[in-house]
Amino acid sequence: MKLRQIIRGRTGQYTIIKQLHESVWLAMNQEKDSFIVKSANHFRIHNERDILLRFQHKSPLLRPLLDEVQDPASPSAIVLKYLEDDILHASNRKRLARTEVKYVAQRVLEALSVLHQEGFVHTDIKPSNVLVNYEKGESRFKEVQLADFGSTLTSLLYGEGFHVFKPDVPVDHEDYDLKILMKHHRCFGPFPASYDEIANQQRRAVLIWVTQNCPPDTMRPFHLTTAQEIRNEDKGFVLKVMKLDPRDRPSAQELLEDSWFTSEE
Repeated sequence: MKLRQIIRGRTGQYTIIKQLHESVWLAMNQEKDSFIVKSANHFRIHNERDILLRFQHKSPLLRPLLDEVQDPASPSAIVLKYLEDDILHASNRKRLARTEVKYVAQRVLEALSVLHQEGFVHTDIKPSNVLVNYEKGESRFKEVQLADFGSTLTSLLYGEGFHVFKPDVPVDHEDYDLKILMKHHRCFGPFPASYDEIANQQRRAVLIWVTQNCPPDTMRPFHLTTAQEIRNEDKGFVLKVMKLDPRDRPSAQELLEDSWFTSEE
């Protein structure tokens, strides 16, 4: 793709006007409506297309596929709905109110529940993949949609790949995943003995290394966070989600039924 390139899909024609990320572009149609174009010779493009074709009609909370690029035929490209912002950027601009946190969390869980019902799991849940449109009123957000299904896999409903923390190395660094695991251990560790039942020898060796290389004075136990820092009911909800043995975590549907969503502000 290149700037000002005209591409043609099954249902429309689009002009590339800006590169947003590697393989991600902003485009406009002839009516000046904005769209997102993802283009790459990579299986993730086809995977995202297939996932959205299967699920987007089942929930308005998944950012939909709108068109598939036919010309040029290569690299593969899909046209997606454009939303104004993502939760990472929105929260950096202005801290989310507690009501907004619950509003967004509920919609993300509802989107995940749709996937989980058919044995699919989104393996890259993070604020930058939660997209929003704004409105004026008590809540800033009139629309919330979950995005980036390129790494969505058919899986058992426990697994790996979730990115809980942003480490101090770039995403392509060889220590990126290890840094995330170490931060995870410092806040929510230690890993329980039950983890031996699901971890192979290599993973157990990694966990032993992490434990040995996180001195006690670097531990930041989340459960010791004070009520002045975070409300006890909020802390309790997070601790349910962040249990280190994935078999102990509630499902998305179980979390939607949690009293946290109906508790008074």
